[in-house]
Amino acid sequence: MKKITAFILVILFLTSTSLSIFGQTSTDVLIKNATILTAANGTLEGSDILIQNGKIAKIGKGLKTTGKTIDATGKFVMPGIIDAHSHSMLDAINEFSYSVTSMTRTRDMLNTSDISLYRQLASGVTAANLLHGSANSIGGQNTMVKFKWGKPVEDFIIADALPGIKFAMGENPKRSGAQGRYPNTRMGVIETMRDALTRARDYKKSWDDFKAGKNKIQPRRNLELEPLVEVLEGKRLVHCHGYRSDEHLNLMRLAEEFGFRIGTLQHGLEAYKIAPEIAKHGAGVSIFTDSWSYKLEAYDAIPYNAYILWKAGVVVSINSDDDGRARRLNLDAAKVMKYGGVPEEEALKMITLNAAKQFRIDKRTGSIEVGKDADLAIWSGHPFSVYSRVEMTFIEGEVYFDIAKDKEMRAKMEAERKELEAADSNKSKGNEPPPIPKEHRKSHLDDADGLDEGGNNE
Repeated sequence: MKKITAFILVILFLTSTSLSIFGQTSTDVLIKNATILTAANGTLEGSDILIQNGKIAKIGKGLKTTGKTIDATGKFVMPGIIDAHSHSMLDAINEFSYSVTSMTRTRDMLNTSDISLYRQLASGVTAANLLHGSANSIGGQNTMVKFKWGKPVEDFIIADALPGIKFAMGENPKRSGAQGRYPNTRMGVIETMRDALTRARDYKKSWDDFKAGKNKIQPRRNLELEPLVEVLEGKRLVHCHGYRSDEHLNLMRLAEEFGFRIGTLQHGLEAYKIAPEIAKHGAGVSIFTDSWSYKLEAYDAIPYNAYILWKAGVVVSINSDDDGRARRLNLDAAKVMKYGGVPEEEALKMITLNAAKQFRIDKRTGSIEVGKDADLAIWSGHPFSVYSRVEMTFIEGEVYFDIAKDKEMRAKMEAERKELEAADSNKSKGNEPPPIPKEHRKSHLDDADGLDEGGNNE
């Protein structure tokens, strides 16, 4: 009971005070004498970054400001990490009832008080692609967000990111049909996609004919098909879960049949087998660095996947698909330097600029360049070192994590907890309720709607 009470206090305290504790009131901030990993123009030693009105105004040496100055001597600054496949802020995101649920939207159920957001900010993550689960051949619509902890949900949304939708292939949608829902084979999964796209193409034609005056009766709106029409028109990106190269190759052929290009092949553990075909098609790939063999279709993964794709000219990002793994994306990027020798800046891009390119937000974030959003993280050492930690995280010039302020906050909360416990009349009378018997406790897995390893909501 005490642990539950303390956790609730932490949530309320952080949510209600994050702006007053971490928010930067000055419009000008100068980060001085840092080693800057730009993810675009190399590494700058002993350089400064001037932030004005949420944007990177200047980069150089000897810069000055009348605002706040942060001494980053001996420290590293990198762009905020962008997680290309996340389920943070979400719950119950597999709509099992139909195989095609393109009408559902992750935007409708974002939880801004999800404690994992704060933990990810403490790990340098500033943005994420929030995806529907992978129980469906065609799932729901995604949401691109920045982790503006403590702000209203509207402030989280990256409005100019190109909309997307989740597709899925392989075991996850196939196994979802085991309870009697079509499809329950791999060939059924691809047929379901073709059928939905065919219906969307016919629906689009009916509207085109109506607008051209060829049909006098206005078609009835179809919320299932409207997002798929946007896919056909290139206005919505497909982000497709999958592992096997034959399935992803089939998907790219299907897309070409209907005249569009896939946004990202998600996970793509066998993507190295079809790297030239992916490059020719123009899809991005978002991978795990070294997570494999947790199920049959993941057995052919190799740690050189990122390197082979990069050498073939594919835009590669590294994703988490897990709140815990999201806190270690910096180390996942470091691993691709070991396996294949990907250059440092190219490895850095795989958790920053490349993800921004995949979601068409690279003009505003993903690298440290003048004019871009000041989405940054200051690290105590090189971000690819296991010994380094994040000291400050900025989103659009505001501080959303500060390790020094965090320590102060923890001390204040501990003092407040002790004060509340001392004033707890039930505790003093020994009236705390008995613990719930183990056999009656509800496991967190009871609500798990994912189909992948470790309860992931892919």
